[in-house]
Amino acid sequence: MPSANYRSLLRTPGAAAFFLPASLGRAGIAMTGLSLVWLVHGHTGGFSAAGLVGGAFAATDALVAPQLARLADRFGQTRVLPPTLLAHAVAVTALVSLVTADALGALLAVGGALVGATVPQLGAMSAARWAVLLRTDGRGAELPTAFALESVSNAVAYLAGPMVVSALAASGRPSAGTLLAASLTVAGGLALAARRDSAPPATVGRDERTHTERALPRAPFLLLMGLNLAIGVYFGAMQVSVTAFTVEHGAAGTAAPVFAVSGVSGLLAGWLYGLRRWRTAPASQLLPVTALLTLGTLLLLAVRSPLQLGLVVVLTGAAIPPLLVLFPVLTESTVHRTVLTQAFSWLGSASAAGSAAAAAASGSAVDSLGSRGGFAITAAAAGAMTLQSLFGVRALRTTGQPSPRRASASVSPRD
Repeated sequence: MPSANYRSLLRTPGAAAFFLPASLGRAGIAMTGLSLVWLVHGHTGGFSAAGLVGGAFAATDALVAPQLARLADRFGQTRVLPPTLLAHAVAVTALVSLVTADALGALLAVGGALVGATVPQLGAMSAARWAVLLRTDGRGAELPTAFALESVSNAVAYLAGPMVVSALAASGRPSAGTLLAASLTVAGGLALAARRDSAPPATVGRDERTHTERALPRAPFLLLMGLNLAIGVYFGAMQVSVTAFTVEHGAAGTAAPVFAVSGVSGLLAGWLYGLRRWRTAPASQLLPVTALLTLGTLLLLAVRSPLQLGLVVVLTGAAIPPLLVLFPVLTESTVHRTVLTQAFSWLGSASAAGSAAAAAASGSAVDSLGSRGGFAITAAAAGAMTLQSLFGVRALRTTGQPSPRRASASVSPRD
């Protein structure tokens, strides 16, 4: 049965014990940003302060995330997670208190920034654990399946989490969504921290490689950063453009079904992609997948109805999950293992930065040119990924195979 690939992964000793807590915490993280918007809006009655808090949260999350991941690489996940989770719980409590006390918007923004700065990097930590676990067991070929499982977990979290938060807010309990998000994040993080057996070894005090070999700003990794920045632009512009298109056609209510169709398409594609053992090298898969995404975004410029839009987003939605698997696979085979968590976190920050910039740019494009102005930005982002894949595939191929040292690296007791 095809799903046996996923079952065999989760039956690996220690795998389910870190993957499930990380997935629980990831659901909380997926709820946090939107829950803060609903929390502030529920008490102020406006979106100005809510947007300010949400923006502050997203900005500090993107900026601080790689630094938290760097500390996890250096000192070990089980040492860094508990104080991070404590700080996150305190920050959420402080923000809720500020909102309840009707504090000034500036203070609320500071509170949102503190919440964002303390978000634990559970996704990056879980991905790093998969890399250590499978490489140590000589099962590096199963990493694409493991990262596909991570991608599916992330997609489920970002589909279900916002729905739960919105439902709680609609029932008049916006603070419940924020507290639930924090509870899931802290509970999942603590359970992950308790699993010392699967945590990557800390690098502090160890005989490490030279700084040049460990450094992240090398051509292959910078290429992957550029790809993640572009896919972030795609996400940000797509959200605004689809919404604008449905409004233009007098069918604003169809926006949610269109996003749902895209999400389900992505979930199915990600699940199926991870089931297959691909003989084609990951670097060689980038170009056809990005070309498929580019084709889908060009078709968006020609759609004339919400139904046509829904059909096209099935195509674009199906092209995204393979990319979200290929990026970490190529990162794992490109960077040194002592900076792996940090590398995964930088990719997430690049995507977040691209999404934030695109949300603003596509809003202006829509105001000037209509929804097709926004879709033009999605097409440009997909085209940029295709060009990067075309000209960067050689660099990725030369670093796309694990070194003997990485493949045979022994894993000692953690932290």
